[in-house]
Amino acid sequence: MKRIIAPVLAALFIGACAHKEEAPVVTAPPAPPAPTKAQAVLKAAKGSKIKGTVHFTEENGEIKVETMIDGLKAGPHGFHIHEVGTCEGDFTSAGGHFNPTNSKHGSLTSADRHVGDMGNLMADKKGKGNTTITIKGSLSGTDGIIGKSIIVHKGKDDLKSQPAGNAGAREACGVIEAM
Repeated sequence: MKRIIAPVLAALFIGACAHKEEAPVVTAPPAPPAPTKAQAVLKAAKGSKIKGTVHFTEENGEIKVETMIDGLKAGPHGFHIHEVGTCEGDFTSAGGHFNPTNSKHGSLTSADRHVGDMGNLMADKKGKGNTTITIKGSLSGTDGIIGKSIIVHKGKDDLKSQPAGNAGAREACGVIEAM
């Protein structure tokens, strides 16, 4: 009996030692969906009374840009997305126009234009710049605008001067943030 039990116990012992525990499969949680809405709250330059908000809504590879701005001088104002999301001092901290494709400066309808070129924002006689435009682009990703800044310039963008349209001083700035 000892002869039969010993090999059976040895086989069970070896079998038990040879058993490997499988590591549990750990799956990463799904990535959150990319934001489809963003906004920028404008900060006025020293001596300016501009205030307002710019809303961005992404849909089908385009971004609807809605402006609700007060305190502007009547007429056109250069209106651009700039490459850095900071609004300090005279707003030069916002850098140049957002231009990940290294394109030339142009109008909103130009075939070759900076991603940040949005033409001119028209202010009425009461100093309101309330408008809606649509631009090609995305809110997130490598060429996304979240984390960039929006600038309203003092003067009119001539839509052709390189590299930025000769629109003058930066009168208002806001960082574009996901909602």
